[in-house]
Amino acid sequence: MRVMVFVKASKESEAGVLPSRELLTTMGKFNEELVKAGVMLDGNGLHASSKGKRVKFSGTQRTVTDGPFAETKELIAGYWLWQVKSIEEAVEWLKRAPFDGGTEVEIRPAFEAADFGAQLTPELKAQDERLRAQSAKTQR
Repeated sequence: MRVMVFVKASKESEAGVLPSRELLTTMGKFNEELVKAGVMLDGNGLHASSKGKRVKFSGTQRTVTDGPFAETKELIAGYWLWQVKSIEEAVEWLKRAPFDGGTEVEIRPAFEAADFGAQLTPELKAQDERLRAQSAKTQR
């Protein structure tokens, strides 16, 4: 099962305060463990919301709003995409992460093809598989 691990933003991350060299080093070691175990598929930190935009969809209308965005607790400062056997395994990995200071992290399962049942026709499944394969090739 794939899970997305969201690292929530803080006042510091939204202010553009970068992690210390010590934290980057410790996080790098943790990421190495994840990669060696075959857990980490992707991951990255994100710039503050002041550098972002939001697009709101309403019918044919598209409204673009420039950051920063007000609710820090609703913002994401970084993410991982992990391949694990269960959400419990993801929790056990996350407990080992070198966070402190009230950092909040959320884990959510990613949809798999089987989750869509009859809505995912053979044609849609083939299309999804083709697109994933093409995407994997362009990432190399």
